[in-house]
Amino acid sequence: MNYVHQFLFGIYPYIALAIFLVGSLIRFDREQYSWKSESSQTLNNGMLRLGSPLFHIGVLGLFFGHMAGLLTPVWVWDTLGVTHGAKQLVAMVAGGVMGSLCLVGLLMLIARRLSNERVRARSTFKDKLVLCWLLATLLLGLSSIFASASHMDGHMMVLLMTWAQHVVTLRGDAAGFIEAAPLVFKLHLFMGMSLFAIFPFTRLVHVWSGFGAITYLSRAYQLVRPR
Repeated sequence: MNYVHQFLFGIYPYIALAIFLVGSLIRFDREQYSWKSESSQTLNNGMLRLGSPLFHIGVLGLFFGHMAGLLTPVWVWDTLGVTHGAKQLVAMVAGGVMGSLCLVGLLMLIARRLSNERVRARSTFKDKLVLCWLLATLLLGLSSIFASASHMDGHMMVLLMTWAQHVVTLRGDAAGFIEAAPLVFKLHLFMGMSLFAIFPFTRLVHVWSGFGAITYLSRAYQLVRPR
């Protein structure tokens, strides 16, 4: 089991990241016509009008919350006077709120995709896989809140932060920090990392375009010359 743990949390993160980056680059280079969200709004607007904003607000809050929570060095929080227990409580509340918004939106999107005949006929296996994968990852994340409530000292949170920071700084001892972590945390981490691995092969690639749209704020004005 030590070898499996070392692979899943010491090596697999780099495999998933490589597939995520290289796969996205290759798809953008070779299949630009498939680089889109493939919206089904014209087929049925229904629950999409409410479900989509809830899902996107929730998932963006979770993404940036995880980035800030896991990758901010512990000494920064200590310098600011934020105790480990207080940070864990904030993470649990913020994660619970954003996770709940995301869950409600996601369930509405899944119900719409499966119940509407036109949308269901347009859906591919990859579309259903992504939705189910997101749902499982989200449910595991929300379940981890209850596991965290049993130890409010912030110790496990610090171990998870240390694992993430050692992974991104290419240190080989990362897996050892979460060897004793509860199973729900490990499953959530694995599902989250695997989401990056399947990312380039699905419509999720449109997320890149969303971040790329920020460059429009600094683009030059369009020049219109009269004849």
